[in-house]
Amino acid sequence: MVQNSPQPPPLEEQQPQKPPEPLPKSSQDDELDEELRKLLIPDVRDLPFAPPSAVETNFVSYFAPDFMKEGHDQYVYRHANGLCVIGLAPTHIAFKDSSGITAVDFNVGKSDRSSFKVTGKRKKNAQFFEPNSAICKVCTKDASYIVRCSVKGSLLEVNDRLMKQPELLKNVAHREGYIAIVMPKPADWVKVKESLLSLEEYKRLREV
Repeated sequence: MVQNSPQPPPLEEQQPQKPPEPLPKSSQDDELDEELRKLLIPDVRDLPFAPPSAVETNFVSYFAPDFMKEGHDQYVYRHANGLCVIGLAPTHIAFKDSSGITAVDFNVGKSDRSSFKVTGKRKKNAQFFEPNSAICKVCTKDASYIVRCSVKGSLLEVNDRLMKQPELLKNVAHREGYIAIVMPKPADWVKVKESLLSLEEYKRLREV
């Protein structure tokens, strides 16, 4: 005679199983979680008031105050590839002229700097300039100011837009209003860097 195997109780009579309780976390785990949270979610008090500009992100800022003449403050923005962008610092004396900047003339020295055309990877036709070489003349209604290379190297480009739009110097001198781009040799850059101020040193000097 075949005996019937015991049948499981009906579903409604089955007792629900409790999920396993989580293991207690150690204090070390809590510390790791806290460190991870700090990395992923920065403290709002540590964030800058505004995001960094393209200049701050891609260049290191240097300054040549009173370059060759009192009040002739210039900046040198150096890219990681060695290129140096030359321009007028915010405290340049030309910006203090109440008549405003009216013209930018690259026809200085013995040649017109805006006529230089550099081509190819080897920068053919690039002119080699000394730090005191004149690049252009910035004019106001009552005066004119010579802007110099401030870095020893090859002049790759001048910003000829300034000839038609001199107001770029006043409005965006640190961006579209730059004066020129120069490529110094590594050894020459090491020497000239010693004569330049960092951004922090420049701010302390000019109290800006």
